[in-house]
Amino acid sequence: MCRGVLAAELEPDAQWKTLAEAGVLGLVIDGSLGDVGVFCVEAGRALCPRVVQSTVYAAMAVDFLGVGSGWLPRLTSGEVRGSCALFNPRDASDVTPRLRGRRDGDRWLLNGVAEFVADADVADVIVTTADAGVVAVDTKTSGVTIEPVPMMGGFAASTVRFDEVVVDEPMPAVDEQLRRVANAIVALDCLDLVGVGEAVIDRTVDYTRMREQFGRPIASFQAAQHLVADMHIALAAARLAAQSAVFWIGRGRAATRETAVARMRAAEVKKITLDAHQLHGGMGYVVDTGLYKFSERARILSTLGGGADVAAKWLEGEMDWKANR
Repeated sequence: MCRGVLAAELEPDAQWKTLAEAGVLGLVIDGSLGDVGVFCVEAGRALCPRVVQSTVYAAMAVDFLGVGSGWLPRLTSGEVRGSCALFNPRDASDVTPRLRGRRDGDRWLLNGVAEFVADADVADVIVTTADAGVVAVDTKTSGVTIEPVPMMGGFAASTVRFDEVVVDEPMPAVDEQLRRVANAIVALDCLDLVGVGEAVIDRTVDYTRMREQFGRPIASFQAAQHLVADMHIALAAARLAAQSAVFWIGRGRAATRETAVARMRAAEVKKITLDAHQLHGGMGYVVDTGLYKFSERARILSTLGGGADVAAKWLEGEMDWKANR
């Protein structure tokens, strides 16, 4: 779906309208988490603008956590855009609130800083946490300051500062609820990476069949065949692990073990993109091929929220917890 929109080279506003009309933004409500996962794969294949997923994730957080319900129909219809700041961008298992909320008479005031908030610069609402609970913050409210952070590949992230921002009364949330939302975002991003890997392998196979060396296609050389086979194996493992995590999260579990495995496997997509550059030779580094865009997306998404090394600690923690029960 997103693939077709981008192929038509629509303007961003036209892309957004088309996806909203197709019901993509409401999948988390009208469909299932698995349906959102199917879209995320196609979003990765097509390098769909990440603000679409940021808005879907915001709608999911509102639905899962029961906060800011008035925003839900506006997010799912495409009337507004959204984002989340619910976990440590360096470690998604860390859902400790970094903002402070305090009551001032009949009002609640929010203070603090949220880092690396995706698409905050275009978001109308940001779902975040404070020590008093979860809040949905209107970014147009006085006291909200958004400072873009330069990142690889033009990935849109910002530092968001909250200075005495008036918000609705926070909705209490336990760590397990927050972990489920954080894990859902990580697992869905793993499926985005799967889509990136699929697109890269398709491009690479086509190129190796077309490109000739020593009078025959380079796809006929065993070394190239082995490398492509390894790419396929790594991608298959990433796909199955991510689908498993999304399946169990969609059934109400936090699924930290499955999410950790999915993150570790999905990190291999970064290597898949590097192998693709190797098989393309010098042509792979030509900007006109667009291959670098997939590499940049893979590098960002395999790092945000914690890379494979961080995910291994989630898995270790889960195994230790179960062993000591």
